[in-house]
Amino acid sequence: MLKAILFDIDGTLVDSNDFHILAWAEAFKQAGHEFRLAEIHEQVGKGGDNLLPALLPDIGEEETERLKKAHGELFKQHYFNRLKPFPGARELLQRCRDTGYTVVLASSASGEELRHHLDDVLGVRDLVDEFTSADDVGCSKPCPDIFVTAAQKAKVAPDEALVIGDTPYDIEAASKAGIRTVGVRSGGFRDDQLSGAIAIFDDVAELLERFDASPLSRVEEQV
Repeated sequence: MLKAILFDIDGTLVDSNDFHILAWAEAFKQAGHEFRLAEIHEQVGKGGDNLLPALLPDIGEEETERLKKAHGELFKQHYFNRLKPFPGARELLQRCRDTGYTVVLASSASGEELRHHLDDVLGVRDLVDEFTSADDVGCSKPCPDIFVTAAQKAKVAPDEALVIGDTPYDIEAASKAGIRTVGVRSGGFRDDQLSGAIAIFDDVAELLERFDASPLSRVEEQV
């Protein structure tokens, strides 16, 4: 029986993917690297530890840390105050709580970013049972660590949890953890890139609207 819903944040609950892309682009430019925004978008959903080697295969540990720090500072300086939740984000978390699920936020973002999203952007600390970030694990998405940790914090087995995410890396990480994923298109990825999900919705508002016909429904369990 489904007991916990593990939510990705960026691109799923918060409209932030484009801002992350711009922050990465500026960080790269300052370091002497040029990438098209579309190239960066293809890696969005990964933490810096996995995004950077994908774009710069020969990057060393020192430059990795420097670029991660630059991205974080640029994102905080220019975009923290421009972030907004997607319509229906809080309401979907509330519906999950009302249905009896344990609600966990599971993000590849830093702990500071996650707390900002939790308190200042979404304002959902009262609806969230647990949360985990890149700071809690050794390897970010698409490694399974974040979802493994999230399920452990929720005190559920992998088959008792469901991930809601917007990127192929959410699906890959969840699959490696033995957890199914419901995909949302709000992060800008195509359906074929989200094909590992058991269902795909436009965004959390559509998932909320179709809750009783979605994998989140407990209607079948009650029959």
